[in-house]
Amino acid sequence: QVQLVESGGGLVQPGGSLKLSCVASGSDFSKYAMRWYRQAPGNQRELVAALGASDYTNYADFVKGLYTISRDNPKNTVYLQMNRLKPEETAVYYCHGRRLGYRDYWGQGTQVTFSS
Repeated sequence: QVQLVESGGGLVQPGGSLKLSCVASGSDFSKYAMRWYRQAPGNQRELVAALGASDYTNYADFVKGLYTISRDNPKNTVYLQMNRLKPEETAVYYCHGRRLGYRDYWGQGTQVTFSS
């Protein structure tokens, strides 16, 4: 059983930055492909960034050059650095883990909100 716990969300000003973290319990974290999704109010959950066990990365077009996904395997942690944030990026950001032959895992989400 794996548990994912996100943190790092909060209130941010337009143009600001945030770094989200997702800590995984359990073993073999390095064997998991990790992803960040977000879900804005009234919208479907959408993929933001992905990082494979082999360190292959993939980004949604709308965050390329703005977001960076990374991982620290000894710390069982995946990060999402978000820069030049815009108010329309208000959403709950979710961490997701997948390993071949195992079920998918989701975190509870962390909220990103903008201040005027």
